[in-house]
Amino acid sequence: MAAEIQIDIPNYFICPISLDIMKDPVTLPTGITYDRDSIEKWLFSGEPDITGAAATATCPVTKQALVDPDITPNVILRRLIQSWCSQNSLQRVPTPKAPVTRSEIYRTLREAKVPEKQMECLKKIKAIASYSHSNRKAIESAPGAVEYLASLISSKTHEPDSKEAIDEAFTILFSLHLSETSIASLNNAAFVSSLVTHMKDGTFESRAHSISLLDQILELASETAHHPLLSGLKPEFFIETARILKDQISKKATKSAMKALINASSLGKNRIRAVESGTVPLLIELLIETQDKHICEMILTSLDLLCQCAEGRAELLRHGCGLAIVAKKILRVSRHGTERAIKILHSIAKFSPTREIFQEMLELQVAVKLGLVLEVDPASKTRLRSCEIMQIAMKAWRNSPACVHPNLLSLYSP
Repeated sequence: MAAEIQIDIPNYFICPISLDIMKDPVTLPTGITYDRDSIEKWLFSGEPDITGAAATATCPVTKQALVDPDITPNVILRRLIQSWCSQNSLQRVPTPKAPVTRSEIYRTLREAKVPEKQMECLKKIKAIASYSHSNRKAIESAPGAVEYLASLISSKTHEPDSKEAIDEAFTILFSLHLSETSIASLNNAAFVSSLVTHMKDGTFESRAHSISLLDQILELASETAHHPLLSGLKPEFFIETARILKDQISKKATKSAMKALINASSLGKNRIRAVESGTVPLLIELLIETQDKHICEMILTSLDLLCQCAEGRAELLRHGCGLAIVAKKILRVSRHGTERAIKILHSIAKFSPTREIFQEMLELQVAVKLGLVLEVDPASKTRLRSCEIMQIAMKAWRNSPACVHPNLLSLYSP
């Protein structure tokens, strides 16, 4: 058998991120060169951190913060790589397409306003966006691009023959991963209303895109106290959000719907609207079924908000598994999940106390779980709420000493 030929690849041909030969080398202001696709994913696809703050662009090698993450094509290095591949009988690295220019985007958008050319231009913009992160950023930053796509969705909401154009506009907007500035430009009641309409009448794909955009819009609106967009949400929004949760279009759509519901429920009247749309029993069923930790946390957060109104508490208690599944999640999801579950029980114990409810809590071994919370979380608001639940419920629980540890009975006796 012929011996395998091993070729030593020059180190400076290797991307520090992908560890593969670079196809389109680009250089950051720090002087470090990366493959375009890898560094653009690093720079432009960063998730917010756990505090909700936006990810800061940094150079992966030097860890230096990049105020302006401008990338410059390294043409000389690309030609060296192409030449080296040819000399070593390897597949030649193709010459990459040049990034799209603003003038090209502007020209395409202008042509798209001609009805006969609209679909052709939308498909062209989608193809440009699919090529690279830098192209998507160029489209987003082009004056009027985001607004045009949004107006296309809004103006064609009730036109039966415009489905294809709407789907293309949705796909493009969704692919751009819009910045807060662009989301702010969509922050108006008319566009939100059109998204709700698509949640009702659209395809699975357009419904998923609609709730994703609504999630981003409402998240930005929730940062402003009593934002008119939040206070102006109509019952249809809550009905369609609940339907997306029920249909389980995709995990991403479910998470977007949960986040949109949480942000909308920051206002008291929206909690009542959410309850009236049948959200509480739906959330309970999802909590029973899901094994996803993050979704569990979001469901418990939503139920906590909805149980801050009497209607929400009544719906949770009316469901045969409502109290049981909330109690089950204590110390079984995460610290945040436990905090929310305890808050739900605290709201019920404080504002909807009945002997039957406390008896059910006893049968569900809530007293035991609260005792464990006191041990593992000795100094927090969760501990204080656990203590208050104990104090409120102890009159009922004292009649069942076999189910409650004697130390707890003596500690919380009046």
